[in-house]
Amino acid sequence: MSKIIGLVLFLAIGITLAACSEIGGKSPNSENQEVLEEEGELTRAEIQEVKVNENSADIVTITDPSKLDTIKKSLENVKWEPNVQVEMAREQDLVVTLFYAFDKNMPERLYEYRVWFEVKTATIISNKESEGYGRLDWENTQNLKNALAN
Repeated sequence: MSKIIGLVLFLAIGITLAACSEIGGKSPNSENQEVLEEEGELTRAEIQEVKVNENSADIVTITDPSKLDTIKKSLENVKWEPNVQVEMAREQDLVVTLFYAFDKNMPERLYEYRVWFEVKTATIISNKESEGYGRLDWENTQNLKNALAN
């Protein structure tokens, strides 16, 4: 009798553990949800050109998927140095705010990038903790400039 009770108890615990874990496999949307949570979908970008001695700020919004993809790919190639405090000698050329959707039921997350264009590179300071200060190579700087141009 005690063997039957032990077997039933063992089966009940096993079924409970299997129901609470991912042993049964993932739901069809769980893989897409994980990708969306890791990367997020870039929905739009707002570009503000910083003009010295002017109080007005013209903000341009980019929603074109091809330009957004170019911006995202360019920023993926930045050589980031997180946790570095930097001071620049001049004002940034652009302030780029990227809007990422991570979950359709939550508000977008905003990441701000201050961009300085130099002769062959770009220096970028991000408000995202994992990024911080970074430099972009010549080719990706050109791609970023073209995507941000009106």
